[in-house]
Amino acid sequence: MSTPPHSPAISDLLYSDVEDDLRAAVRAVLADRCGPAAVLGRIETAEPYDPALWRVLAVELGLAGLLVPEALGGQGASAREAAVVMEELGGAVAPVPFLGSAVQATTALLGCDTADQATAALLGRLAAGEATAALAVPLSAAPGGGFPPGVRADAGGRLTGSVTSVADALTADVLVVPALGPGGPGLYEVAAAQAESARPVSFDLTRPLADVTLDGAAGRLLATGDAAAAAVHSALLTGAGLLASEQLGVAQWCLDETVRYLGQRRQFGRVVGSFQALKHRLADLWLEVVSARAAARNAAGALACLASSPDAGAAAEAALSVAVAQAYVSPVAVHAAEEAVQLHGGIGMTWEHPVHLYLKRAKADEIALGTPGRHRSALAVPVGLPPAG
Repeated sequence: MSTPPHSPAISDLLYSDVEDDLRAAVRAVLADRCGPAAVLGRIETAEPYDPALWRVLAVELGLAGLLVPEALGGQGASAREAAVVMEELGGAVAPVPFLGSAVQATTALLGCDTADQATAALLGRLAAGEATAALAVPLSAAPGGGFPPGVRADAGGRLTGSVTSVADALTADVLVVPALGPGGPGLYEVAAAQAESARPVSFDLTRPLADVTLDGAAGRLLATGDAAAAAVHSALLTGAGLLASEQLGVAQWCLDETVRYLGQRRQFGRVVGSFQALKHRLADLWLEVVSARAAARNAAGALACLASSPDAGAAAEAALSVAVAQAYVSPVAVHAAEEAVQLHGGIGMTWEHPVHLYLKRAKADEIALGTPGRHRSALAVPVGLPPAG
């Protein structure tokens, strides 16, 4: 699959024909290989990720290299196309490392010197689906939060320290590690085999986390100083912006599934969905999801514009759009999942029904890459309000 670059105006919230085709391809694979029973059947096993599904998505559809330029072996697509993929993965709570590897780690590497042969080769391997990577920061790390302080590097590039709650590290072949060295911030490539990874119990079992410990691991320097800090910030900003699309996918599934269920369930001789009170709740939820789609699409468009025209104005617009999206879409996803659990009645409380997977993903995503409150605080400053204490 080859997806052409796309740099639309930020105000263009509609999906292009290319994006619709991409959605159809991803949705068909997920419907065939990632149904609720398949996800429920593996989340408590020793291998919660689905390597076969990831191979199809990464290699056959080319999604692992979606954000990688064609000159480096990728698809040369933009954040808009990646957002469509995130929507579909969220709608299936797919246990694959797209966010950690194809979005965050890849974006961090693209912020380094891609003319360097080793860095270009690594990006090519990631784009081809030959390897996966993870950005070694806590899942809760937010854009604008400063350079991560958990790891130190010595003059020889040996890394020591620990990072908790790293998303997609368990399946990674390579870790992209921010570390503070003698010369200040640095970004390093570390083979995952050199790190010790412990798997804590994650609330969202479809995206297991890892506590990563480095004890003198050899790292290859990717970037230093302001370049390293900018690469990490870009990865976190892109991750937060595209996470809104995943949250949109979660909310849309919850709304669609609840409407479907209430249209079939009968009580007191009537279809439950015909009760006026439930109609009002679903109508309110539909309005929230529609608004969430606009916010998520705007964030993806702003990130696409920033990638094509990286100037100060585009950077400010992207930061603003991402903060708006995360501040709004996170609570919508949680609300949609809570409504889905409640309106499914008794069956919604059972382990066998997949709705609990969506509630857990929505709650975990709510604290990922900055809480809604943190993003609201970021929005307060531009409009002259004091940030929340």
